[in-house]
Amino acid sequence: MIALPGRAHELGRRRVRKRWTLQTRLMLTVVSVVALTLIASAVGLATTIKTVLVLTVETNAVSLTRNLQFFDSSGYVVRLRNAEETIAGTQGLPYGYTLLIQDPRGPLTGATFDGEEGIRSLTADELGDLAAADLSSGPVTIQIGDLGAYRVVSFKVGDATGLGAMPLAQVDNTVATVATTITIVTVGGLLLLGAAIAVVIQRALRPLRVVADTATRVASLPLSQGAVSITERVPAEETDDHDEIGRVGAALNTLLDHVDESLVARQRNEERMRSFVADASHELRTPLASIRGYSELSLRAMRQGVPGVEETTTAALERIQAQSLRMTSLVEDLLLLARLDEGQELVYGTVDLTALAIDAVADARAAGQDHEWRLDVGDEPVVVAADATRITQVVANLLANARVHTPAGTTVTTAVRVADGTAILSVHDDGPGIDPAVADEIFERFSRGDSSRARQTGGTGLGLSIARAIVAAHGGSLTVQSEPGSTTFELRLTARPADPGTAGVAAGPGGGAAGDGGAVSDGGAVSDGGAVLDGGAVSDGQPLGDPDDELPR
Repeated sequence: MIALPGRAHELGRRRVRKRWTLQTRLMLTVVSVVALTLIASAVGLATTIKTVLVLTVETNAVSLTRNLQFFDSSGYVVRLRNAEETIAGTQGLPYGYTLLIQDPRGPLTGATFDGEEGIRSLTADELGDLAAADLSSGPVTIQIGDLGAYRVVSFKVGDATGLGAMPLAQVDNTVATVATTITIVTVGGLLLLGAAIAVVIQRALRPLRVVADTATRVASLPLSQGAVSITERVPAEETDDHDEIGRVGAALNTLLDHVDESLVARQRNEERMRSFVADASHELRTPLASIRGYSELSLRAMRQGVPGVEETTTAALERIQAQSLRMTSLVEDLLLLARLDEGQELVYGTVDLTALAIDAVADARAAGQDHEWRLDVGDEPVVVAADATRITQVVANLLANARVHTPAGTTVTTAVRVADGTAILSVHDDGPGIDPAVADEIFERFSRGDSSRARQTGGTGLGLSIARAIVAAHGGSLTVQSEPGSTTFELRLTARPADPGTAGVAAGPGGGAAGDGGAVSDGGAVSDGGAVLDGGAVSDGQPLGDPDDELPR
């Protein structure tokens, strides 16, 4: 007969259901081991007691046999008495003592000292059982008819030989009493042990049951979507780090904390993504609407032959070009992040952070004349191995943030130094500081301090995330410390005292950096023939990042 898979699965589930609980298995294991130990001890004890008692009976039998009065000297001739006469003529024999005498000149005789009948001769069967005992290897235990078990010893008197025997009934009774007592004590002890183990194991396994209940409640939560917060935890009293079972509860709480943090991060990323999609849609919709409006206006003017159509068309094309560049900037930002994630965007060369800072501050001063710009750099160059275009973009972004998000009259200080082999470029301002609500998230993608979509303040939330991605791709770090009246961004890269290679971008005249035939103007940095406008950094003729979209203060 072929078993169906479903049937086999059902049978497997039934077998799983029939498994004993952990508490039951532990109890049975402990009780069984203790029971086997006690039984083995009881058997060994009973055997030892019986052996000692049998040796005692054997010793008594030997001693009594030596004291028997075998000869009758009342007449003129000393004669050997038979078994019955010998027992009768000996004082102090215990009940049950049995004697057999083999006289070469007389018949085989045997008698026993019976407590009820006194001294009596052995029957033929009893005499045969006693005479058949083999004592060639020492005293033995035999069964004598209905008399029971006896310990038999041999002796020799002159030409005669004989056997003396002591009953073992009292020994058997003693051993039976000891075995009964041990059995009662063992059973009672096992019952008490089982009850104690049940209580101990039940209390010991309580944290596991609490863990299982907590995990069951967590498993019933809808975690697939939406805002989810896991509040279920194993109680603190069940999470003792010094106990193996308690550590299970502590580990589950740690796991739930991580899962809860991951769910919160997932929800936060989803919200940011939705916000970014809305922002990106708005950013693209506005220039698209402008392009459509100007193109329709130009086409209508051309069709209707409106006077001055050439001037109108030229102005419309200029606006269309400006809006298309605005759309391209957003797409380039996203593409740059993707390339940085894949490590495909950097071209390393020797970069002088001192010269780069001087040029960047000069550009920022030109763009923000209502701020006070200061430089704190040494006479010696601070050289790093980096992509000059990208590092210039990072510094320009930090200075643009300080310009856009601080009020007029704010002092912005750019410093370059070396500490413990690390090149540090810092941008400090004495503005109002970063909003604490967004201070922990300013470097994350799609994060904006201003929920509005205003171009001047809202932006797309990619500028600082691009900056940190660029620095991270260089193996450095970009951090911020902010409080009211003091905000400092620090860019850290490994200092390179020697030129790592000639390939790449080097500092050009006037402090500007150029590579691959790119041109430098007013300290701006370009690559592949790109141009710089207002101190911004570009690549392939397109703006890199949006420095005006971060940190409302």
